[in-house]
Amino acid sequence: MTSFRSLVRHRVRRLAHQLATPLVPADFLDMINPLRPGADLCGRIVAVERETPDAVSLEIKPGADWRGHVPGQHVRVGVDVDGVRHHRTYSLTSAPGGPTIRITPKRIETGLVSTYLTTQARVGDLVHLGQAEGDFRVPAPSPDKVLLISAGSGITPILGMLRSGLAGVSDVVLVHSDRTAADMIAGTEIRELAAIGAIRLVERHTSAEGRLTLAALTAAVPDWAERATWACGPADLLDTLEAHWSEHELDDQLHTERFVLPTFAAVDGDGGAVTFADSAIEVEGAPGQTILELGEEAGVLMPSGCRMGICHGCLTPLRSGAVRDVRTGDLVQAPADQPLPIQTCITTPAGPCQLDR
Repeated sequence: MTSFRSLVRHRVRRLAHQLATPLVPADFLDMINPLRPGADLCGRIVAVERETPDAVSLEIKPGADWRGHVPGQHVRVGVDVDGVRHHRTYSLTSAPGGPTIRITPKRIETGLVSTYLTTQARVGDLVHLGQAEGDFRVPAPSPDKVLLISAGSGITPILGMLRSGLAGVSDVVLVHSDRTAADMIAGTEIRELAAIGAIRLVERHTSAEGRLTLAALTAAVPDWAERATWACGPADLLDTLEAHWSEHELDDQLHTERFVLPTFAAVDGDGGAVTFADSAIEVEGAPGQTILELGEEAGVLMPSGCRMGICHGCLTPLRSGAVRDVRTGDLVQAPADQPLPIQTCITTPAGPCQLDR
């Protein structure tokens, strides 16, 4: 079990290492110009815009090594909170090609990073960045007819598409569901696009009408089966859409983006002692508890990103033992000859195991 003494020893060792490590010329250059070519990729916040009571848009000037993005993609963002660096993944809500990029985090009640970004981020702050990733995007050449379906913060990747003009698509329908009209991120801007005829907008306000149903969707968009469709929102909505499109043998026409990993049932008998070798910390993992959660609760400095198995930002070498992939239920065994990198956000211990952290 984790001991207070081992945790203190680990933190003292880490502090001593930092104090004993000499600075090199690149360190001084990073302090003077953190956005320079060759530096670890980061960005400076140049504007903060309140979108709704629980969402903000952050305009960020990325470092010189930023390679650009395609509408619909996401970026891994790192912030330091109470001396610990945390990473999360956010959709890019800006059109590509400009000197700045935008993300629009929405505060999650238990979200450490989302709370920090929506309440404490200020102009001038630096954030750490990855390169843009993701396949949730409209291809070129574009389809003739497009259907966009979103709910809540699922509008964010679609907002990047709308701001880029959807590559000139002339027939675009957006069906968006939110609690009230005031809760819609960039609502004024999107309604203006509808007013000038750039898109057809169908809004559903769940506080009065309930959640979007297939009956309501097909009534609002009778030609839905003829449209290439992109959808982003809660897992239950996406599950329903995927089943409906599959039932009509239209799987290839539906593209979905998930922000939350689906819940998987824990396998009886899983769990076990997890040893973080570099930190000299051992914890007992319960069935269904991810290794990332175990490490964070024990005070181990765990890399993380999207927390849903997409960005691979949490990769950590598994030295020995076995873990289980919560998405598939597959057992992953560490090879005898060398450590195996695993995604700690979507794996649980399957008996005793040891990791390099």
